[in-house]
Amino acid sequence: QVQLVESGGDLVQAGGSLRLSCAASGSRFSIDDMGWYRQAPGKQRELVATITRGGSTNYADSVKGRFTISRDNAKNMVYLQMNSLKPEDTAVYYCRAFTFRVYWGQGTQVTVSS
Repeated sequence: QVQLVESGGDLVQAGGSLRLSCAASGSRFSIDDMGWYRQAPGKQRELVATITRGGSTNYADSVKGRFTISRDNAKNMVYLQMNSLKPEDTAVYYCRAFTFRVYWGQGTQVTVSS
């Protein structure tokens, strides 16, 4: 059983930056893919960015060039550096990990004011 705990969500003005962190614990095996998803009110959860254990990344077109995902395998941490934030980035951001099955965190709220 893997537990994921996100942190770093906050209220920020448009153009600002935030760094989200996700700590994974409880896994007896190496965690494969990790990633960030988000869900805005009234919308479906969508992919933001993913990163493999080897460091290969994938981004949603809407965040390319503004967000950067990274991970620390030794610490079982994944991060999301978010720059040039826009009001449309407002959402609950969820950490996701895959090791034999998918695990989700509880989410952290990011609110970007215009």
